Amino acid sequence: MFVPKLLIFDLDGTLVDSQVDLANSINATLTHYGKPELPLKTIATYIGDGAATLVRRALAHSHLIHDQPDPHDDELIYQATHWFIAYYHVHKLDFTTLYPGVLHALTMIRERHPALPMAVLTNKPVNPSRAICRHFGLDRFFFQNYGGNSFSRKKPDPEGILRLISEASTAMGAPIKPAETVMIGDSHVDVETARAGGTKALGCAYGLSPKSLEEAKPDFSVSSAFEWVDVLGL
Repeated sequence: MFVPKLLIFDLDGTLVDSQVDLANSINATLTHYGKPELPLKTIATYIGDGAATLVRRALAHSHLIHDQPDPHDDELIYQATHWFIAYYHVHKLDFTTLYPGVLHALTMIRERHPALPMAVLTNKPVNPSRAICRHFGLDRFFFQNYGGNSFSRKKPDPEGILRLISEASTAMGAPIKPAETVMIGDSHVDVETARAGGTKALGCAYGLSPKSLEEAKPDFSVSSAFEWVDVLGL
């Protein structure tokens, strides 16, 4: 029977429903650059690969950048990403909420397994990720919280997941194998990260990218955070 020794959680679409605040911040950015807003459902499909990619996709949709590489586009993306991050920093908790069952499941896991290491690995910049977790009281569950700017490469590159495995192994005083680790997320990016790092993948079908998640075929799937405990045998 599979017994996980390390749990690594994505943030957006997994722990928190942040799509309204992210969409509002993207639309504020587009408005700032003189373009009409995009529907929330459209922006939701762009979330998951980090702030710069989110901004790039929105700008491309609004025809502010070109289909082909252009040095002027790179400068605009750089400026717009910084504008977006500054706006989002102020508005990141306007409408963001925990998904149902998240606090219940994390509390139950911690009560049943006090020493089980858990961490956050997101492509969101690390400072807002940590601030959001603090706001909702989630930081007490996690020994580490890494963001998209914590490493030289974002998910699905395995750099972050392998660092967390190493840190958890050191903290536990015994090696934790990738195969004993579960990456929990809502999109193909998280499943691909798990595959690249040699870990198991648990897909959260209630999140922002259910279609891409289904196509990625995670090892386990849940329709609610309430199911984490039973599905993982915790």
